[in-house]
Amino acid sequence: MKSYREELWFNIPGRRAFINITGNVNEALKKSKILEGLALVNAMHITASVFINDDEPGLHQDYEDWLEKLAPHAPVSFYRHNRTGEDNGDAHLKRQIMGREVVIAVTGGKLDFGPWEQIFYGEFDGGRKKRVLVKIIGE
Repeated sequence: MKSYREELWFNIPGRRAFINITGNVNEALKKSKILEGLALVNAMHITASVFINDDEPGLHQDYEDWLEKLAPHAPVSFYRHNRTGEDNGDAHLKRQIMGREVVIAVTGGKLDFGPWEQIFYGEFDGGRKKRVLVKIIGE
């Protein structure tokens, strides 16, 4: 069995964003030369997420609105975590809801998606460099 590892780096200037990283993962898959196996895509920061869904702007705005209702950023004093001097208690909760990682089957050298599926990096506490791990294993 072969394995391939690559890191994708992001520095989102705003607090939150959803970035389609499907192309980045496809490029990593091509470099790996793996035809059959699994691709793990993992946000390596506790205030960021990787998830699969449709690349539709209305859905992304719905996520933004829904997450803000579930875990509003303000008032920052609402979160015990922020008593440490942070202001990102909400970002930790948003990440928990949206998930840490995805695993995608690799079939015939391609990501084996259903209709409309795309991979996204979700940022909930931007303003600094963060990374996503792409690990591909197989033959």
